[in-house]
Amino acid sequence: MKLIKKILLILLVIIIIIVGFVLYKGYNLYKDALATMSLEEKIEKIKLDDDYVKIDDLPKDYKNAVISVEDRRFYKHGPIDIIAIARAVLTNIVHVDFLEGGSTITQQVAKNLYFIATDSNAAYRKIAEVFMAYDLEKSYEKDDILEFYVNTIYFGDGYYGIKEACEGYLNKSPSDMTLYEATMMAGIPNAPSVYAPTANFDLTLNRQQKVISTMVENGYISQEQANELISQQNSPSKN
Repeated sequence: MKLIKKILLILLVIIIIIVGFVLYKGYNLYKDALATMSLEEKIEKIKLDDDYVKIDDLPKDYKNAVISVEDRRFYKHGPIDIIAIARAVLTNIVHVDFLEGGSTITQQVAKNLYFIATDSNAAYRKIAEVFMAYDLEKSYEKDDILEFYVNTIYFGDGYYGIKEACEGYLNKSPSDMTLYEATMMAGIPNAPSVYAPTANFDLTLNRQQKVISTMVENGYISQEQANELISQQNSPSKN
C-alpha cells in the first residue's frame, strides 16, 4: 500500500510539472505574440480592410446560425466554456474519434488573429489562445468579438471573411443573404477544404443540415422552417 501511494505521489508530481511547463510555454507564446503587435493594434488593422463588415450589417439569421453551430453558449460563458469542453471530451471518448472541439468563438478569434500560422506545439498554442481570449473579453463586447470572428475566418478558395466568401460563392453582399444561404455559409468554416461548395457540394449540404438542426435545437428557427430549408436543398434554383 505504501508503495502504491508513493507511485501515485510521483505520478502526481510529474503531472504537475508537465502541466506547469505547458502553461509556461503557452504563456510565453502569448506574450511573444503581443510583443509583435498589441491586441488593439491588431484589431484596428483588420478593421481597415476594405472587406471588413460591421456586425449590424449582417442578417440576424446568419449571426444566429454561426452562434448555434459554433458556440451555442457564446453570450453566456466567458473566454472559455467548461461545459463545451467537457461535452467535447465525452463525445470524443465515446466515439473514439475527434468529433467535437471545445473552443469558443473568442478562442477562435484569438487563433485567427495571432496563431493561425504558427508552427508551435499545439498544446502551447491552445494555452496561448486562452490567455489571448481573456484579453479579448476584457477589452471588447461579445458583439465585437463575433464581428471579429466573421471577418477573420477562412471559407476556402482563398476567401477570408464573410464578405469575400459571399461575393465569391453567392455573388452578393453579406447583407443580402437569405436564411437558406446563411445556414450554408455558417457551416463552411468548420472545415473549408471539405465543406466549401467548390470542394464537395454534397458535403456542403450535409454540413448545412447540421447547422439547420442546431438552429432548431437552440430555438432560432422552427421545425417547419427547417423542413422547408431541407426541401430547398433539392431545388437549388429556388434558393
